[in-house]
Amino acid sequence: MSSTTTTTIAQPITAETILRLFPDIDTTSEALSGHDEEQIRLMDEVCIVTDEDDAPIGTASKKICTEPLPPPGGIEQILSTNTIRPFKPPGHLMTNIDKGLLHRAFSVFLFNDRNELLLQQRASEKITFPDMWTNTCCSHPLSIPTETGANLVDSIAGAKRAAQRKLDHELGIKTEQVPFENFRFLTRIHYKAPSDGKWGEHEIDYILFIKANVDLDINENEVQATQYVTADGLKKLFEDPSLKFTPWFKLICNSMLFEWWESLDSGLEKYTDEQEIRRML
Repeated sequence: MSSTTTTTIAQPITAETILRLFPDIDTTSEALSGHDEEQIRLMDEVCIVTDEDDAPIGTASKKICTEPLPPPGGIEQILSTNTIRPFKPPGHLMTNIDKGLLHRAFSVFLFNDRNELLLQQRASEKITFPDMWTNTCCSHPLSIPTETGANLVDSIAGAKRAAQRKLDHELGIKTEQVPFENFRFLTRIHYKAPSDGKWGEHEIDYILFIKANVDLDINENEVQATQYVTADGLKKLFEDPSLKFTPWFKLICNSMLFEWWESLDSGLEKYTDEQEIRRML
């Protein structure tokens, strides 16, 4: 091989490369200018940065993790010297997801005793995906001892605790109504999705089911509306062109949700505790 051979490849994010690819990140950027103060504060929460196999390799604020998606391209690597030069697309914020920054998330699907799914419409104040309908609750485990796990068992437990925290924060659902042991972990999905050009998501998302009858006390800074739907009712909502849905919710619905839903009372066990990550890229 020639000593000057060059190729463009996606540089994997690892514990060894993360500091080299993401040095001196500034979380006070003008990207947040004009947004709701509480939502800006929440963008400083510290997420769990992972590699593509969901192994924790670092931490980063939510703002850093949700900066926008890449155009075609990647990281140029000069094979002879192993020198890495980041691809630099136009725009002052195309820096982090562009380089493959990936973080851990969770999505809760809460069903009542009639097997109706609780949906929420995200508040207009939300920085990412405002006004869109989505599953019951979607957020990120934090990089704290009770929500971070180095192996799958501990990571699932951390996602469940994070789910309890955010169900209370967003919807006012108290922890005693959604006991830890009642959450069912199904699988993880790895996906990317743009929001508005400045922001996006690149996540390994833990899918959690729970059946519970709950009392709601909605945080209007997070959620503007809720509704329970049957499977057929949800399909009808998808036919309404005036409604917008979050990309991860549509991915899950278009792949496995309705099959899982049919097995909610009998046979869900065959879908739980999946070890492999489903890639939806």
